[in-house]
Amino acid sequence: MRRILLAGAAVLATATAGTAEVKLGSLGGVTGPIAEIVALLMEGRELAARHVNEQGGLFADGQQLTLVVGDSACDPKAAVDAATKLVNVDQVVAIVGPNCSGATLAAAQSVTIPAGVVILSESATSPAITALDDKDLVFRAAPSDAYQGIALANYILGQGVKTVALTNANDDYNAGLAAEFAKAFEAAGGKIAAHQVHEPNKANYRAEVATLGGAKADALVVFAYYGSSGIAIIRNALETGAYSKFFGADGMVNDELVNQLGVDALKDAAFTTPGADDSTGAFKAYMELAKDLKQPLGPYVPNAYDATFLLALAIEKAGSADRSKIAAALREVATPPGEVILPGEWAKAKALIAEGKDINYEGATGSLDFDAAGDVPGTYTLNTVTPDGKFAAKLLK
Repeated sequence: MRRILLAGAAVLATATAGTAEVKLGSLGGVTGPIAEIVALLMEGRELAARHVNEQGGLFADGQQLTLVVGDSACDPKAAVDAATKLVNVDQVVAIVGPNCSGATLAAAQSVTIPAGVVILSESATSPAITALDDKDLVFRAAPSDAYQGIALANYILGQGVKTVALTNANDDYNAGLAAEFAKAFEAAGGKIAAHQVHEPNKANYRAEVATLGGAKADALVVFAYYGSSGIAIIRNALETGAYSKFFGADGMVNDELVNQLGVDALKDAAFTTPGADDSTGAFKAYMELAKDLKQPLGPYVPNAYDATFLLALAIEKAGSADRSKIAAALREVATPPGEVILPGEWAKAKALIAEGKDINYEGATGSLDFDAAGDVPGTYTLNTVTPDGKFAAKLLK
């Protein structure tokens, strides 16, 4: 409950009393299995909104961009309820989020697509989202897991690990990622010695680990959210001696993993997350602006900034809070041709739009050139645990 109140306070802070406002939905798993990660994402969204408001706001009369928070709880039903309120009661012009793939699919199919409302998620990466009949209303500021599965498979094989056991939580995100990983790993010559789908939020996973351990693979690949099953599975694998080498993806990258399992237990663990090329001007601009955030490079935090800033640019380009104009405007501000806009350059972008000139936002995470399905290309980072108990990230080439 405390986290919800804090998020609400941040929302109120984005609008000045008595000033006209434009409401943008900020939908995410404020509670649920990745609440700690989402709290960091919300900071990224709020930072982007603050840059808009501090540099003149929206339109000629300087309307404030107000983020209206909805809690999807990383759960399909909760996401539908929260999206319904944002769309029908709060009357938001568009929505940034949700965070989790299952929540995004549910909210899009049941609420936002029928209502004609654009959603732009910074972290919903299931390949199933690409196939939605979405009327060009569903976009992502992070690449599909069709690519992350390949990146992780290539990294593991490059480490000399040829045989793995695989387990994934029974949800849209983790199931989709597991399928893409398994396909890429086997196509490149690797072997999946055992594969188990597990249900989240069980007291323990000793039975599943016993089966996976019986495969005698070189490592265990875990696709899960750290707070619902990931930590428990690795703990049980360590306790039974089934495995000591672990791989996974962004759902596992959180300090709580280290806090509960310890540094020694994770010395042979590595997890991929969508990342950014730290040599670009856009990345450097973001890092300077985000230096006061708790974790400016936390999983999907730069993506959250980009998604919020992009939607604000689309609203400005549309010239009004007309929902029907946002999708086309979003594509226009995110892709060439046009003068490049970097993170934080709201006043510059606003002036160019007012002059009728094209702009092209280059984000902290790279180019956000949406394809026909609303997907973007991307890069990935490898996250490992350092001796001092922190996650260190390096770009995967």
